[in-house]
Amino acid sequence: MPQTTDPAAALQHPNPARAPRIHRAWFVAAVTFVTIIGAAAFRSLPGLLIDPLHAEFGWSRGTIGAAVSVNLALYGLTAPFAAALMDRFGIRRVVAVALTVIALGSGLTVWMTAAWQLLLCWGLLVGLGSGSMALAFAATVTNRWFTARRGLVTGILTAASASGQLIFLPLLSWMVETYDWRPAAVTVALAALAVVPFVWLLLRDHPADVGLEPYGADVFVPKPPPVTGAARRTIGVLRSAVRTGPFWLLAGTFAICGASTNGLIQTHFVPAAHDHGLPVTAAASLLAVIGVFDVVGTIASGWFTDRFEPRRLLAVYYALRGLSLLFLPMLLGPAIHPPMIFFIVFYGLDWVATVPPTLALCREQYGEDSAIVFGWVLASHQVGAALVAWLGGVARDVFGTYDMVWYASGALCAAAALMALVIRRRPMPSVPALAV
Repeated sequence: MPQTTDPAAALQHPNPARAPRIHRAWFVAAVTFVTIIGAAAFRSLPGLLIDPLHAEFGWSRGTIGAAVSVNLALYGLTAPFAAALMDRFGIRRVVAVALTVIALGSGLTVWMTAAWQLLLCWGLLVGLGSGSMALAFAATVTNRWFTARRGLVTGILTAASASGQLIFLPLLSWMVETYDWRPAAVTVALAALAVVPFVWLLLRDHPADVGLEPYGADVFVPKPPPVTGAARRTIGVLRSAVRTGPFWLLAGTFAICGASTNGLIQTHFVPAAHDHGLPVTAAASLLAVIGVFDVVGTIASGWFTDRFEPRRLLAVYYALRGLSLLFLPMLLGPAIHPPMIFFIVFYGLDWVATVPPTLALCREQYGEDSAIVFGWVLASHQVGAALVAWLGGVARDVFGTYDMVWYASGALCAAAALMALVIRRRPMPSVPALAV
């Protein structure tokens, strides 16, 4: 007896093959995780090079901090355009090119002899490359491949950056102290290049490319056509978003997040601890411990975001972070003691725990444009980081201490907690999901 074909069923599942027990989306998430780890190698390097570059070339900490600030600013400003480029050219192509640019910029630093070359290689090239590998990449993968478990996946992919820090910080600090800063820069370049084949061979742009529905959805989602005019669309989304209050609150809180993490701790913690007599390798090891607990905290934050109100989570995260920064000047010393270990563990749990609830609020407020909007919110994160990376170095040159920077950042975090609470919620439409 001939079989009949249901057109509606064919539309929902064009590939009649039995679905695999493990959805392909989890393999794509795994490749994305490894890719972000490779790109995160460079994020481990700036704080380790401030003292060596100051000693070798005589550049002021403010000058070196300026190069870091250019890198951090471009890291953020490139992200929304990268999200649009991924819609136009595909995730694989954009990410592979970005990793190559990171490797080029990091590798060229070994021949620099002037401060403008530091700004070009470390600031411009690596800033552009790492910006294309920013959290907008994770947001794009999550939005395309997942309907269920988005908060959890966002937390896992965000934790990849911390995992890269955990892997590379002890190795790079040992290289810098034992040999020179140049082998560390070459190691970062090779790490970025090593990930390119994985991206090209294993990453896929959309579930429709392999005949699957997104994880957690019960209907097939066709792959959208390439979106032309990436820059025009990115600017258009920004123009629309800036007319809304939640955008400014999200951008403001995330700018403070960047100022108190990448700009402050990641850039200046090692030299600040060294000012108090702590060896560089010991200080770098503490940052690596932050990376360990960052993985735990970020994944837990993704789990919480799927279950609790994101605004209140953000308020709690920022309030606790600000409180911890106020105590840091009293904890720095020539040896590692239990209160410092408590600070490191606590700060690690809170490091980028803000990302899953921030992304959830972007998705709630801006729907299909949420990845690009989050890219602009991330740009504010990096502008805040850039300002503190530069101002922290200037403050150290002027006052001979970082204490003023710790206190100011703690006060900013308290302001961010209040800003998070006044973001107005928008109801999310219910999405049918498969049982897990």
